[in-house]
Amino acid sequence: MPPQEEPPAIRHLEDSHTPEAVRSRLTGDVAGDGLKDFIYGAIDGAVTTFAIVAGVAGAGLASGVIIVLGLANLLADGFSMAVSNFLGTRAEEQGRERIRREEEHHIEHYPEGEREEIRQIFAGKGFSGDDLEHIVDVITSDRHRWIETMLREEHGYGERGLPAWKAGLITFVAFLLIGAVPLLTFVINFFSPGTFAKPFFICSVLTGAAFAAVGALKGRIVQQNMVVAAAETLLMGGLAAAIAYAVGAMLKGMVGI
Repeated sequence: MPPQEEPPAIRHLEDSHTPEAVRSRLTGDVAGDGLKDFIYGAIDGAVTTFAIVAGVAGAGLASGVIIVLGLANLLADGFSMAVSNFLGTRAEEQGRERIRREEEHHIEHYPEGEREEIRQIFAGKGFSGDDLEHIVDVITSDRHRWIETMLREEHGYGERGLPAWKAGLITFVAFLLIGAVPLLTFVINFFSPGTFAKPFFICSVLTGAAFAAVGALKGRIVQQNMVVAAAETLLMGGLAAAIAYAVGAMLKGMVGI
């Protein structure tokens, strides 16, 4: 009987763990791919813009009001989110650099105490005796490796993420791209009246598709079930829109629109 061929998944796993593949992966770019920043901006852009559209539609206001408020949200809130992400990421970078300077100072003025920290860190991982002392010697023989080990093991800092400006830019672009979807039908109707007989219905369908697409993309990248990820994102976005629509409908009667 001829030997059975290995499944593609097993072959891929083996190919990705050859010495060359492992070396390339470990020495390559580990700065992050911006997934968190893209998902953050895309989902919030679609949710907030569609919530405004739903609220205004629920209040029965004109399409022009929807466009004005939607565009204002798209630019102002998108910029605000991008700046917030930039400042948050920048603060994390600055915190990391502060700890790095402290560790450099400690190593410079009290190296034996820092060696003892390395010793206890790896003793806690199960190393002892000559193996433990060899690890301490190897790590502390290189200043950069020593500091990076302290940052990771003592202070919990992982590999560097994207630069703050790039994280903010990705958030802003994702917010604009996906956040513009709820406005499309109203903008088209504004310039070409009557193109869509029910613009809010079409808007809802398009926005739902955008929610599902972003969720599915996230699911694919993080290896979550794409249907579950799409449904999760669609549910959260739909809930926000339903609340906004209900509020708009209630306020319509209260303010006499």
